[in-house]
Amino acid sequence: MDFDYAKSSDVDAAYHILSVAGEPIYYKDLITEVIDKTEKPVQSLSATISEIYTHINMDSRFSFRGEGKWGLTEWNPPETKRSRASTGATAASRANRRKENLFESIQE
Repeated sequence: MDFDYAKSSDVDAAYHILSVAGEPIYYKDLITEVIDKTEKPVQSLSATISEIYTHINMDSRFSFRGEGKWGLTEWNPPETKRSRASTGATAASRANRRKENLFESIQE
């Protein structure tokens, strides 16, 4: 099924463009393509670019890749989370060291 740019929002169009591209795109190129494909009426190009950029920036599906390029968050490698056991053990050892230091300072 073809994507209907005319009936989609600007951010949905940007998402589809990036999905098809499969790699980050420079923001002005991405926004220009969104404007072209959605046939969005433009009174002020700078205002339209700013509006679409703001919507992309606020949408969690997109991630800034540096050097003015945007990609999709789903392309990011999954974050590795520390297990509760390891964080708990670290916190417990810090608490024990703090207690020992306090105890030593009281004894002096």
